[in-house]
Amino acid sequence: MLFKRKTPYEKEMAALLKKERRFLAKRVNQKESFVNEKLEKYVPAKLQSTLDSAFAKAFSLIFEKGTKIIEKTYNKSGLEIDFKENEYIDSLRNSRSSMRSFSRKARTAGNINLLLSGTAGIGMGILGVGIPDIPVFTAMVLKSVYQIALDYGFEYESEKERAFILWVIEGAVSCGDNIAKVNFRIDEFIENGLLPEGYSQPKAIADAAGTLSKELLYMKFVQGIPIIGAVGGFYDAVYMKRINEYANLKYRKRRLLLRGEIK
Repeated sequence: MLFKRKTPYEKEMAALLKKERRFLAKRVNQKESFVNEKLEKYVPAKLQSTLDSAFAKAFSLIFEKGTKIIEKTYNKSGLEIDFKENEYIDSLRNSRSSMRSFSRKARTAGNINLLLSGTAGIGMGILGVGIPDIPVFTAMVLKSVYQIALDYGFEYESEKERAFILWVIEGAVSCGDNIAKVNFRIDEFIENGLLPEGYSQPKAIADAAGTLSKELLYMKFVQGIPIIGAVGGFYDAVYMKRINEYANLKYRKRRLLLRGEIK
């Protein structure tokens, strides 16, 4: 049999799946950090439930009233126009480079938001502001994911898209068996576009909030201590980077599958 050369689309999809497998493998095998193990005995027992509630309230408030405010921090119509231009160029060129134009744009916005998140987190840490930083951090996370969504041609205000966003955030900061479960749920949605039976936005918010609070528990505790809290605040950027990376993988997969082969 003659060797069949892969198309640009097939190469791009294979590269994406390889990156996704690498991301998932790293998270599945992640162990508790040395710093967290040392801090565990100093953290108040009620802090976990306090963080759960704070993150859940932040998500609910932003979904209800804050999205329009967040949109004032970027040019939504400009991003929508940029996507249409990239989509048109891709339809003409049908190359790996044109397919990657969406992810290049998304990474640029993500890097800017990463810098802003890190700066805000460190600043609040120096002041000893931990838990009150949560609404700011949550808003920055959603702003970054909103911009990534627009760069790939997706909206973010419908119930379905909010579900996708919450799963992406939950999956990005999950580890062990949970990330495999969340990733499977996301891929099912990418394939069929349907919410699972019995889906509840409050539960999805609670799941995302709980996973975030569990991961950030010790760092938010440290962030509440003046001066040295800058170390805890720095972790805002660490988790923002992880969320941006996973969001790019999943939105890129959605865009590629919708695009398919251009004949």
